[in-house]
Amino acid sequence: MPFDPRLQPLDAAEARVLGTLMEKARTVPDSYPLTLNAVVTGCNQKSSRDPVTTLSDAEVQEALDSLRRRAMVVEIGGQRTTRWEHNFTRAVGVPDQSAALLGLLMLRGPQTAGELRINAERWHRFADISSVEAFLDELQSRSEDKGGPLVALLPRAPGAREPRWTHLLCGPLSAADMATQAAQATASASTASSTRTTDSALAERVAALEAEVAALRGSLAALCGQLGVSLPGQP
Repeated sequence: MPFDPRLQPLDAAEARVLGTLMEKARTVPDSYPLTLNAVVTGCNQKSSRDPVTTLSDAEVQEALDSLRRRAMVVEIGGQRTTRWEHNFTRAVGVPDQSAALLGLLMLRGPQTAGELRINAERWHRFADISSVEAFLDELQSRSEDKGGPLVALLPRAPGAREPRWTHLLCGPLSAADMATQAAQATASASTASSTRTTDSALAERVAALEAEVAALRGSLAALCGQLGVSLPGQP
């Protein structure tokens, strides 16, 4: 039976665990499948995650066990430790390109088609934004006999240039939920942009100060040379 998020929606921890396994399978294949500790670390990393979580070992193990029962992850026994890998594309019945987009939406929250294309670079290289939109449209129009839509286009929030997409793996969203997600995603993007601007301004200020100090040291060295004395701190 196809995965139907309306009947068996994922919870937030399950979505984060599943997205993490999908990401690491593509970005760090040499260390994949993952141990429990590696899954926990991946779930709680501070980069490429929205929101940032602090899931415990027990919470991640519970999510893995639940996903295993639904055939979305596979447990691989080893001589030293158990490892885990995802079975998302087969369990949900979507191609790799669609799986990449869903994985990114689970890990990073709502995104525009352009953001998804950029963020998917290490997962799958989409030729252009229109190819991303084609797969999103396919996921949105997923037929009822296959379990219904897996993504939805959020209403464009005030101040946002483009609407964002969200996944529906955790169940359908009401109009109010969609509006809330759109507003939160726009606010998060604005905060990230502001942080990048602040960091850039700080870097420019530090570079200017370093150049000024270098110029002063040069002037001091020239003056000491004219006077026939050594620079302070030099013999």
